[in-house]
Amino acid sequence: MNKIIAIVGMCGVGKSVACEFLENIGYQKVYFGGVTMEKLKEEGLEVTPLNEKMMREKLRRELGMGAYAKVLLPKIKELSETSNVVLDGLYSWDELKILKEEFSEDIIVICVIADRTLRYERLAKRDIRPFTNEEANQRDIAEIENLAKGGPIAYADYYILNNGSVEDFEVRLNEILNNFYM
Repeated sequence: MNKIIAIVGMCGVGKSVACEFLENIGYQKVYFGGVTMEKLKEEGLEVTPLNEKMMREKLRRELGMGAYAKVLLPKIKELSETSNVVLDGLYSWDELKILKEEFSEDIIVICVIADRTLRYERLAKRDIRPFTNEEANQRDIAEIENLAKGGPIAYADYYILNNGSVEDFEVRLNEILNNFYM
């Protein structure tokens, strides 16, 4: 069994940077947000923060709080048979429980954290789906209150404080990988 790493954290902490780093060293990425984008496309809806929020919450109302893990479990299993896997966008406590039950010791959770003001600055500057401070704040609250995002963050195996340089971030990721593979 290959290793599975779930990257968790609030919006704007650098989860995508961590996933890209892991992809560059051979991990196969499973993007949980891709489910949201596919469902929006199926329903002919524009990709906007409001529509994304609506769809995330709708899917969880229909399939339970573990919805994304349930939908993506076959893909994760298939990829993990031949590759290490990075999970981008695991949110809820129920998703984590489903994955821990299925993969046990073969999955670790890395939480990326950063100061909120820095996160909001990053979100305002990003090329894809930039957020205003108000939009970022609303998303934070919605994810905590409606998506049970706090559980995986609180229960992570490792933490990375991402207030510094990309190089510092990558050094910490390598430390974690070295510890995980020992």
